[in-house]
Formats: sequence, C-alpha cells, structure tokens
Amino acid sequence: MDFAYDARTEELRGRLLAFMDEYVYPAEEVAERQRAALASPWDTPAVVGELKAEARRQGLWNLFLPDAEHGAGLTNLQYAPLAEITGRSPHLAPTATNCAAPDTGNMEVLAQFADERQKKQWLEPLLAGEIRSAFAMTEPEVASSDATNITTRIAREGDAYVVTGRKWYISGAMNPDCRIFIVMGKTDPDGADIRRQQSMVLVPRDTPGVTVERAMRVFGYEDHSHGGHAEVVFDHARVPVSNLIGEEGGGFAIAQARLGPGRIHHCMRLIGIAERAIELMCGRAVSRTAFGKPLAQQGVVQNWIADARVAVEQLRLLVLKTAWMMDTVGNRGAHTEIQAIKIATPRTVVDILDRAIQLHGAGGVSQDFPLAELYASARTLMLADGPDEVHQRSLARRELKKYL
Repeated sequence: MDFAYDARTEELRGRLLAFMDEYVYPAEEVAERQRAALASPWDTPAVVGELKAEARRQGLWNLFLPDAEHGAGLTNLQYAPLAEITGRSPHLAPTATNCAAPDTGNMEVLAQFADERQKKQWLEPLLAGEIRSAFAMTEPEVASSDATNITTRIAREGDAYVVTGRKWYISGAMNPDCRIFIVMGKTDPDGADIRRQQSMVLVPRDTPGVTVERAMRVFGYEDHSHGGHAEVVFDHARVPVSNLIGEEGGGFAIAQARLGPGRIHHCMRLIGIAERAIELMCGRAVSRTAFGKPLAQQGVVQNWIADARVAVEQLRLLVLKTAWMMDTVGNRGAHTEIQAIKIATPRTVVDILDRAIQLHGAGGVSQDFPLAELYASARTLMLADGPDEVHQRSLARRELKKYL
C-alpha cells in the first residue's frame, strides 16, 4: 500500500487549498450575513452560487465521481485528501464543488443504475449543479437501522407506481432547488426474500401527493446550508412505471451500493473537520491566559492537542487503507474496513470536537465559533448511514466467523 499522493492528486490538492483560502473561508461569514437577509432561511445565499461558478471554472467540480464520463475520474484514494480539505468548511466547500451529500450518492445511483432517459432528465442537471436532490429511505415509525423494516408502499397500478408512506430526516429536502426524490419502498411486501421486497423510484418534488411537512432539527440546528432534514409524506403519489430505478426488488442492493461510498466520503470530510478543530484549539490555546499562564502551557490542554493529533493520523491511515481496498478489491472486499472507519471516525471526531469546545469555554457552545454546529454534524454521523451498533454487530460476526 503506497499512500503517497500521485502527481494529479498533488496538483488538485494545491488548487483546492488555494481555492479554500481565497474563496471559501472568506465566504463563510458572508454566507451567514446573506442568509439572515433572505426571505426564506432555506433559500441559497448568493455567495454559494459565486463559489460554485468559480469552482467549476477552476475544474474543481464533481471530484467525487470515479466515472470519468460524468465526473473527475478519480479513484477513492485520489479523492480522499481532497474530500478532507473540503471537510474543513463542511457547510460550504462540498456544495461549492458539487460534492455534497446527498447529491453525491444520488448521482452515483443514477450513473450506475439509471436508464438513459432518467440520466438525461435528472443526472445531467445534478452534475451541472442546476438542481438538488434527496434520498428518502429513513422512516419515523420503524427502526430504519434495519432497512428491511421500511413500510412505505410502492404499488403497481397499470402503467404507474403509487407511493404511500412517511419519511423523515430526508437531507436536502427543504432546499427549494431540491427537485427529485429517490424513494425506497416495498413493491413486494410479502415476498419470501426480505431483501428483494424493496425497490427505488424517482418521485419529482412537484408530484401531487408529495408534502414536505417540516424541517427536523439536529441538536436545535436546522442545517440551512445543506437544505435541512425534512419529514416528507407521500400520500398516493403517482409516478410512471418508467421512474423505477433498475428492477423491481433491486432497491436493497442499490441502497447498499450507494451507502458504501457515502460512508467513506463522510469519514474523509470528518477528518477535515477534526483538522479544523485542532487549528481552533491551538489558536485558542496560545491566545488565552488562565491562572497566570497561557492555556498552551497547561498540561491538560497539551494532552488534548497531542491526543487529537495522534487520533487524526490514525484515522487518516485507516481511511486511506479503506479507499485503497475499495479501489483494488471493490466495495464488497473492503466491507470490514468500511465498517471500521464508520465506527471509528465519527466517535473520534466527536471526542476531538468536545475537547475543542471545552477549550473555548462558553465561546465553544456559542454561535461565534463553528464548533457547536460541527459537533452536531459529527454526532449525527454516529447514526446516519447505519448506527454504530449495526456496524459493530456485523463486524463482530465477521471476526467470530473465523473461529466458528
């Protein structure tokens, strides 16, 4: 395993770092000011459009998509350090470079499983950053950590599917530019194979029967920059049979294909969040004095910073190994490593952010620093794309299988 960055990655890293310094970091405060003046908090600040135009002009666009026909054609190993950089400003940089979830996962689904008409209608405008999208799988009435539990019904009626169900924490759905939902539901609820009961269909947002009911908060945050996390009702929403993605009964497999890259992308960006937290910790430590000496000279603070550095270096190596394995043996072959990073990265970054908040005192939980909102985002990822305990259960079974 050689984790040295190749020439293309180094070149893109240099350009992306310069883009962050010149455009993204200065835009963070601008975006907040503009958002406060918008008619709706879900509207997109003008500066975001300016960042997207500049990123596209510089060729820093669709970096996540390994398909060279539609994306940058980078491997997971090449993309990892780039996603880490965008993670330093997680509410702006991924969107600016058209590498923000859930659009990334949805574009991967469409690129891999959609037919040509579906790609033309939905993938192309997503690739161009002209629209946004949402992925509707999680439900409030069942334990969605087991995806076979979902109850949303996708019933065939002649040349149409009728979608009925309630979803929640549907990321991006509050954004007025969100035009399409990828909805997972059951086309064969009584089928013998519980992993062949589900299918996925494309449901345009303006379909009669689709209601975005409310924005769900995360630790009190509505996450305006990502288009929120909505509760959505599908009340006999009718779409053409041609809106089926792939085949009937293929929804569970498509979801698994989508979530593998999504999990590692989250972990890549989380490392960037941890690096931002360490920078803030160090800046605070050298600028504040308590009990007669700078915080940087307090032993407990030094321990926090040292432990954070060690943890980030460990996580980065594990993520890079996972990326390399996904590139060389495929997502299935890297299953154990994907689960390992999904367990280790959010909990470790949450701990680093917790120490950074503590070091900032009251400022750490305020709106004057990004730490509280970053904490909320990182803590959520201990649930998103499968809670830790589900991954621990599966990983333990794999380990135990060697001895049974």
